[in-house]
Amino acid sequence: MIQYIVKQSLYSLLILWGVITILFLILNLLPSPERMLSGQRTDVSSAENIKKQLGLDKSPFERYLIYMNNLLPITFHEDSPEKQAELNYTKLFAIGGNALVVKAPYLGRSYQRNTPVSEILAEKIPPTFILALTSILLALFLGIPLGILAAIKHNRWQDDAVLSLSVFGISQPSYVVALILAYVLAVQLKDFTGLSVRAPLYDYDFGQETIIWANLIIPTLALGIRPVAIIMQMTRSSMLDVMSSDYIRTAKAKGLSNAKVIGKHTLRNALNPVLTSASGWFAGLLAGSVLVETVVDYKGLGSELFDSLLNLDLPVLMGIVLFIAVVYVAVNIITDIGYAILDPRVSYK
Repeated sequence: MIQYIVKQSLYSLLILWGVITILFLILNLLPSPERMLSGQRTDVSSAENIKKQLGLDKSPFERYLIYMNNLLPITFHEDSPEKQAELNYTKLFAIGGNALVVKAPYLGRSYQRNTPVSEILAEKIPPTFILALTSILLALFLGIPLGILAAIKHNRWQDDAVLSLSVFGISQPSYVVALILAYVLAVQLKDFTGLSVRAPLYDYDFGQETIIWANLIIPTLALGIRPVAIIMQMTRSSMLDVMSSDYIRTAKAKGLSNAKVIGKHTLRNALNPVLTSASGWFAGLLAGSVLVETVVDYKGLGSELFDSLLNLDLPVLMGIVLFIAVVYVAVNIITDIGYAILDPRVSYK
């Protein structure tokens, strides 16, 4: 198992390096942001000064090397108080004007706010994490029982109803569901629900931060509808496959009740692909919340990604995409380990 984790970690580093490289190449096709930062009527010299301050006067290859060097935890950097304050590194030893340092990955500063990208991520990740967590929990608590019901009542009206619900859920784009729910629950039924169309998780009143849990309702339902449908179908299919196995027929022949056969034998073996799908959906919801968060003004990672793209805030855009890639890779490794724990037939060498 340890050997497998080490091997997968090395593969994951290569994947992350590929994500960074491809994204860097794509972002270099976007217009340069100095005009947007300095205003449309600025003169050429002012625009060039802003470009130099942001490091955009260097070639794309030079900027790529600088970015990769800033990400590495152990690397060489300029040995100066200004650089040490910017990167917050610990110097191991000096070599001329440079030093070998240890530091946390540095993602740069926002072009728009001149704030470290790490601080922006620290502010925006918790709301989106909570939203993704509540959405996947909703999917599990609804999808698994309904999938079990459909499998037990195979080819009956309950099975047909669950399949119809799953097809309906899969076919609905999350942002469309968010618009419909916002109109119905926060406009037409506002007097009964008390919900608002604008639904940020955090509210600030005289500097005091409060969490408005009710604002999770609309985005959670909007994001959760598709994973609910997927998990319903996967649970049903997996249950039917396991129920047709020889050892299930043997358990029934021994006189075990249906409840024991389903709870002790069928469900445990049927849940492996379901949990794998759920973990993948959890990572996907972090990335897929962009339009939903924008529709309801949720102020999380998704809406920040949308704003940074509109404003050509490239460091923030890079930081968010890199974080999502890290989550995907970490979730896949954790899922594989959990798969082996749940199913003793699975082994990793």
